[in-house]
Amino acid sequence: MQAHPYVGMWVTKDGYIRHELLPNGRYDEARGDRKSAYQGRYEITGDHIEYWDDTGFTADGDFRDDVLYHAGMVLYRERDGKRK
Repeated sequence: MQAHPYVGMWVTKDGYIRHELLPNGRYDEARGDRKSAYQGRYEITGDHIEYWDDTGFTADGDFRDDVLYHAGMVLYRERDGKRK
C-alpha cells in the first residue's frame, strides 16, 4: 500500500493538538500531555478527510494549501519536528 501524501503529523500553531495520520488508514490524536486522546480510522478523497473515532464519534476536514482545517481547528504539517 502506498502512503497518501497527507500522511504524517499535523499540529496546531500552539502545539497543543498533535494529529498523526498513519499510513494504515488510522489516526492518533494527542492533546496537551494526553497521548492518544482520540484514535480511529480515516479516509481521504481528494482534499477532504473523514474520521471515525473508535468511540463512534465522526468528524471531517479539508486540506488547503498544506493546512488541515478540521473541526474548527487549523493544523499545520510537521516535518522533522518542525511545523511547516
